[in-house]
Amino acid sequence: MNKRDVVFPPGRQALYEQNRYSPAIRSNGLLFVSGQVGSREDGSPEPDLEKQVQLAFDNLNAILKAAGCTFDDVIDTTLFVVDPESVFGPVMKVVHENWGKAPFPTLTGIGVTWLFGFQFEIKVIAKLPEDAASSISR
Repeated sequence: MNKRDVVFPPGRQALYEQNRYSPAIRSNGLLFVSGQVGSREDGSPEPDLEKQVQLAFDNLNAILKAAGCTFDDVIDTTLFVVDPESVFGPVMKVVHENWGKAPFPTLTGIGVTWLFGFQFEIKVIAKLPEDAASSISR
């Protein structure tokens, strides 16, 4: 097996090492990003829902940037939401503010009962630009 080509956003490596997973992995021209939550730098949840969703996008965008991508390169998106029936409106307001212009990525939304104290998580797959697909970030 080839060694995983892991992408770490600035300032968050310790958090991922503590939890023992990779924030993103480059493979075959694609970037597979682990679910991102609205965590503060210390890993704690942002209590305000809309701020938490925005912070999840900020954390996601930091990973995309570290890999040489932007949200425009995202092709597939999965959202996990605790109690979606009651929070769908505020969550999607922030999602759409971060979505960019059409054409949009694919989207799957999943209602869950627990996200380790968070209310929202976003997981994506992005197409790496040609120059980013061949570079290695350690």
